[in-house]
Amino acid sequence: MIYLIDASVYVFRAYHSQLPDMLDLEQRPVHAVFGFARFLGDLLERTRPELIAVAFDRRLATSYRNGIYPPYKANREPAPPDLAVQFDYCRELCARLGLAVFIDSRYEADDLIGTLSSLMRRQGIPSAFITRDKDFAQLVRVGDLYWDFGARGQLGYHEVERRFGVRPERFADYLALTGDVSDNIPGVPGVGPKTASALMRAFGSIDELYAGLGRVTALGLRGGRELRERLREHREMVYLARRLTRIVCDMPLEVTPRDLRPRMPDLAALDTLYDRLRFGQLLRCQGERLAAWVAGRGGGSAAGDDA
Repeated sequence: MIYLIDASVYVFRAYHSQLPDMLDLEQRPVHAVFGFARFLGDLLERTRPELIAVAFDRRLATSYRNGIYPPYKANREPAPPDLAVQFDYCRELCARLGLAVFIDSRYEADDLIGTLSSLMRRQGIPSAFITRDKDFAQLVRVGDLYWDFGARGQLGYHEVERRFGVRPERFADYLALTGDVSDNIPGVPGVGPKTASALMRAFGSIDELYAGLGRVTALGLRGGRELRERLREHREMVYLARRLTRIVCDMPLEVTPRDLRPRMPDLAALDTLYDRLRFGQLLRCQGERLAAWVAGRGGGSAAGDDA
């Protein structure tokens, strides 16, 4: 199994849950780095992954989704300046720990993870999606895990439908109907999770829904006739929304399982980093234990050799 970490959501969680009273040598806040490092160390010690990758979002004003729909995520406030610095530290931390780090100027972490999962699936390797973002539910297939580490626990393929009311393969279509407030994606007015779930159970996709739109009134949903007309009226927006909600799984990445094996942590570089961050012994001990584990399983060169 490959563990695919949606890093940004855990950095944000640490930023908002930790007290901002930790400062680096330049007196800049580093509480998010500390919280993320604790999360990452706990995950590594618990799972001892054979394969792992960490994906970050690049905080840009535009992505390919903004090119499709300029208001995409326009409702979000810019990241505070001190958080941007902490993201840089978190990426450096992952590299010094010997983990494969991915970031792209055009695609989001979701797309990087979707593509990595697709590449590994072709080789018979299932994925564990380490995230708090419900959008990743669409990637789960039999044998995979959706895992909100440290919070709500793990969901397998069949548990996704029980949790969200829709099968993973239909999740992007479901979101296209409901919209996604957090990403500023409008849905069909009056279509909430229950109605969207019912539509996805009755139709396999929005393509089948629109091919058989006349059958909506026979589903027994409240206001079926008005629902059919709203769906008809907002057809163009629904198809646009699906382009936004669907995670890209075919980015041009050339990655093999060998590239995703943990490498030997660069303990000297980690010590230097922790000195800059003014972190104590706890995280250093985690790094040492990780290095001993990687060495014991015949890990490759130190992360500093090609970081």
